Amino acid sequence: MRGLDFTNWHSLLLTLVGLALVTLIGMGIRLVMMFTIQQRRERMNRQINERLKTLIAAYKVLGGSFTGDLTVDPTHKRDLSRRNVPQGEAGLDLSAEATAGSDRTRRIRDAVEASLADIILLGTEDQVRLAQQAARELVAGRPVRTHDLVVSLRDFIRQALDLAPVPTGSDIPLQGPTRPSSTGGRGAGAGATGGRGGGGGGMGAGMGGGGMGMGDSPDDPADPMARKG
Repeated sequence: MRGLDFTNWHSLLLTLVGLALVTLIGMGIRLVMMFTIQQRRERMNRQINERLKTLIAAYKVLGGSFTGDLTVDPTHKRDLSRRNVPQGEAGLDLSAEATAGSDRTRRIRDAVEASLADIILLGTEDQVRLAQQAARELVAGRPVRTHDLVVSLRDFIRQALDLAPVPTGSDIPLQGPTRPSSTGGRGAGAGATGGRGGGGGGMGAGMGGGGMGMGDSPDDPADPMARKG
């Protein structure tokens, strides 16, 4: 306060203007710093949310089953063809059971491979090591168990969400890849049949409309939204 001059109005005005200027500069610097820190925090939160979302989806794919075959079959359909058909003998097992089993195995393998790629990209060091090991097993053509990787993902996700760890001594069964539903083919076939029926109905409606003459035609019903397969 000793440096302030209150002897006259001119000096007092200059003093107040200087104080206001210093205060505005300080507030501006503080606002810029707060805005920069807030942007950085929002970017980190988005990254964490996207990482958790991806790892949770990978956990559901790799550990969504407790029963049945809990291993990933790396065999491709062409390998099955070569294995089942003897040399010099033509033909291929195209039965419904063989086709459905091969398609389900392929979908499980494809989903697991995509999840392993996501884990290698966004997982921790231990998760990346386990995912690389599983990918090498798939490339080598050996069945893969995903339980160890599922446990690592589960512990990491619970810790990231501030959840209590899994109780010590809890007997959780082995987890394996999710088995996809096998109703896609039947649904697609039904949709195709419905499309043909709809086409026939449209032709009948057009012929009926031609016979109606100048009468008002009824409104067409709205088309149903296509469901994702």
